[in-house]
Amino acid sequence: MTADTSNGPPPVIVRGGAAGFAQEIEIGSHRLKGDEPIAFGGTETGPSPYDFLLAALGSCTSMTISFYARRKGWPLDNVMVSLQHSKIHAADCAECETKVGKIDRIEREIELTGALTSEQRSKLMEIVDQCPVHQTLTSEINIRTRAV
Repeated sequence: MTADTSNGPPPVIVRGGAAGFAQEIEIGSHRLKGDEPIAFGGTETGPSPYDFLLAALGSCTSMTISFYARRKGWPLDNVMVSLQHSKIHAADCAECETKVGKIDRIEREIELTGALTSEQRSKLMEIVDQCPVHQTLTSEINIRTRAV
């Protein structure tokens, strides 16, 4: 696959054989592996696709918080974001629009360390949903697929 990257980042390239779930992932100069856990028929040679999704949201969340604190000159030392993905019954989600079937739930816990005031901590927790990956995941997504 070749793509014109003059107007943006290089494409993410994923290659996998038909024999299993293991994948080779190229993101610019970075090389990663993806797979499924052994319990799901994989060989666990890398994170699962949902692990990568959670990593994207977690790293974006941490970057957004850190950027905001740096810009404000606040004494934030570290950010730790812990995430888990599950499927839940839509009927069990009071705040969800979907009421039938199952929906995806991501649990996100954020730990901020540093000599922050309670007001600063509150403001940092308010801006977490401004992370671009969070914005993407909670907005309409249009994925175009074509054979090459």
